[in-house]
Amino acid sequence: MEATKRPSSCISKWQYSSTKSKIVNNFNPVCQAVQKLTLKGKFLIILDQKKSVPGKFISVQIYSGTEVDPNTGKGWLSEKAYFKECGSKNHHHGKDNVEDTQTKIKTYKVKVHVDSHFGTPRAFLIQNKHKKKFYLLSASIETCTNRIIHFDCNSWIYSIKKTKFDRLFFSNRCYLPSQTPRALLELRNEELDKLKGNGTGERIEGDRVYDYDYYNDLGDPDKGLEHFRPILGGSRLYPYPRRVRTGRKHSTAGPSTEIRPQATKFDIYVPSDEIFSPNKLKDLKSNSINAIVHLLSSKTESLPQQSSRSFQSFEEILGMISSNRNQTIEGWIRDNLKKLVPNDYLKEITHAIKENHQHVPTTQIIYENEWAWNDDMEFGRQILAGTHPVRIQCLMTFPPQNKYGVQSSIEQSIIEQMLEGWALTQALEQGRIFMLDHHDYLMPYLNRINANGVCAYASRTLLFLRSDGMLKPLTIELSLPGPSLALEVHRIFLPSKQGTQAALWQLAKAHVLANEAFYHLLVSHWLYTHAVVEPFIIATKRRLSVMHPIHKILNPHFKDTMHINALTRLILINSGGILEKLLFPGETCMQITCDLYKDWKFTEQGLPADLIKRGMAVEDTDENNPTGIQLLMLDYPYAIEGLEIWTAIKSWVNDFCSLFYKDDEAIIADVELQAWWSEIRFIGHGDNHNETWWYQMTTLSNLVEALTTLIWIASARQAVINHQKRTQNGNYQTYYPTLCKKFIPLEGTVEFGEFLKDPDKFFMKMLPYRFEISLGLALVNLLSKNAYDEVYLLRCQPSHGWIDNEIVQNRFAEFKEELKEIQIRILQRNKDPKLKNRRGSAKIDHNILYPKMPSSGSRRWNHGKRSVL
Repeated sequence: MEATKRPSSCISKWQYSSTKSKIVNNFNPVCQAVQKLTLKGKFLIILDQKKSVPGKFISVQIYSGTEVDPNTGKGWLSEKAYFKECGSKNHHHGKDNVEDTQTKIKTYKVKVHVDSHFGTPRAFLIQNKHKKKFYLLSASIETCTNRIIHFDCNSWIYSIKKTKFDRLFFSNRCYLPSQTPRALLELRNEELDKLKGNGTGERIEGDRVYDYDYYNDLGDPDKGLEHFRPILGGSRLYPYPRRVRTGRKHSTAGPSTEIRPQATKFDIYVPSDEIFSPNKLKDLKSNSINAIVHLLSSKTESLPQQSSRSFQSFEEILGMISSNRNQTIEGWIRDNLKKLVPNDYLKEITHAIKENHQHVPTTQIIYENEWAWNDDMEFGRQILAGTHPVRIQCLMTFPPQNKYGVQSSIEQSIIEQMLEGWALTQALEQGRIFMLDHHDYLMPYLNRINANGVCAYASRTLLFLRSDGMLKPLTIELSLPGPSLALEVHRIFLPSKQGTQAALWQLAKAHVLANEAFYHLLVSHWLYTHAVVEPFIIATKRRLSVMHPIHKILNPHFKDTMHINALTRLILINSGGILEKLLFPGETCMQITCDLYKDWKFTEQGLPADLIKRGMAVEDTDENNPTGIQLLMLDYPYAIEGLEIWTAIKSWVNDFCSLFYKDDEAIIADVELQAWWSEIRFIGHGDNHNETWWYQMTTLSNLVEALTTLIWIASARQAVINHQKRTQNGNYQTYYPTLCKKFIPLEGTVEFGEFLKDPDKFFMKMLPYRFEISLGLALVNLLSKNAYDEVYLLRCQPSHGWIDNEIVQNRFAEFKEELKEIQIRILQRNKDPKLKNRRGSAKIDHNILYPKMPSSGSRRWNHGKRSVL
């Protein structure tokens, strides 16, 4: 806690220069000369328009953090001072040959006159009287001892006419609630109260209010019955995490559903602190243009006539992917795009295509080996070390069975022939049989799904761990519902190198990967790394002051998540949205995620707990093993790198928390922390609040585990799930189809005869249509892009002075060194020829958890290097 004794004249940069006021001779002799100090402040603003905001419209008032005004009970507040422009810097960032955009960072300075007893500045108010908003990046203060006091702001400042409030910022000094200086205590509490709102009214642009609500904005019943969607959250049938409340008016046709905003404007409420920065907004626009142009760029001669047709051959798909040819946007496409994107986007899209600046980029796996996807060992390697390495599990009992006791039809005698001399029981005991399971959660929905024109199975894929550490596919079981839940129809497919069986095996793999695509995009990515995190963000902003150390350590990992989630609700997961069109479950997509959320446990989201749950590791009581587990596979890159990063994060979090909490009693006494955790459990994840697995926030160890898990989800796990999609398979839907249009034909049927006549052509007809494939490629390309202002785990704090605590800064520097050492070990493992799962047949290095930030100017294959948000 800061001392309340008045400093002599330590003020700021707010750099001071002092002048003595003249002594008036006839003044009361008891009065002494009053010393005035001039504080000089510097503010960095990112401009989102061509012209800067004139400084005369922006005023600042400074709060003392050490001296209390007896009339207000708050720190002394200076008079207003107005900005003066000081200079600007241009920051260029181009995107895949689209015209470079330019971001200006403008520097403003102020001079503020205060009395000598003012004390040390620890907060300021800023007011914008201009009609345009601007993005305040940071401010800085320099005391008379040349110490810099930092303010990391990173927020939009709207016109006072819109917000009705001046904006308050606190310095980067952290305080627990009980240790807050009296000069700042009331300001702290008032600011939190403003952020909570009252749960009423419609939220508008410029608001900074964090309320909770259900997912009642995915349907659009005013468009017709086909756009009705259930409300997610608040019921036993459809449990779900909460989202930020928007408060829009409700639909007439569906009174529980909010009226949807216009998707073409990308205009949906998020609190102003969560809105993308100008750089991110420009990236979103640029990447969206790129994605749409990629969608329209193909080798086809007549896109309007052929978009609803299937591809005729593998070579034709490869030709589309690698082609640099572009087409003029036909009228019918332009008319459709008007419904999807703003008008100014259309102009830039048209310009980009006419200028021949665009082509569909070839992913690295195709560039290195265009037929790698067809190899069975690569199929197994991708399950373990590809785009989605978090679903595979070790099979404990054979045969597998569902929750109703229905056993798989896979026979022991069939797979035992492929175990390279191992007996099945021995292989199970030694942890050598693995399964990719997409069975139980799909079975209740398949009849509804297949009634809508797609052909989907539930699947189980068994694999064998060979002596060289690679996974060999054993069998695929595809299942359909029978006349009751206790009865199922199974088909078994075995690997084969030639003939009819090889072609059938290829069809079975496609169906498995369609299951994978859904689970990857909508469960692992959306539900488990985006939706479940939003309540943590809302509670953090509502209950933990920005001065709270836990807010400080978490906030960088929450960057942009709420805005991304809002846009996802707007155009991806809504009724008739992109994912309903692309993924095989269609309109049942979100209902399936509700069922899977029922099984979600926060305590199982940390990497060690997750690996144990999936049978990929066992507990290890060795005190010298910081992870507490022992892996069953020596060449599981996600787990090996992940555990090193998990351990580094946990050690950093433990040391950070230990600096602020000396014992468990301090955690219990922290009123903000207790309110935060209670709100997460009972409101944000209220549908699961009765579960016994929730951590009790009464010990340092539980706090450290909870924070480590949350940071892991939002950083490393997010990187694994999202940013390897494009490098590995983003442009090859033959490897990763999102749906199948045909079932695998039964022998003796007409379709089987068609299949025998031309298996490749049958396979092509089973894949999505051209336009759907192109849309999927465009979406993956958009979602996998790194932003200009991306935050990486190695640089997960926004500035050098992100926290006004030298001990913490030194420990964070050690954390970064640990990550650099992990990088070195990753590179060394990638060179080890014995570790075959790291490179595969395409010879691509496994850098998915590489923590280093790539330079903004060289991002060809760096998508796998992203390690936080």
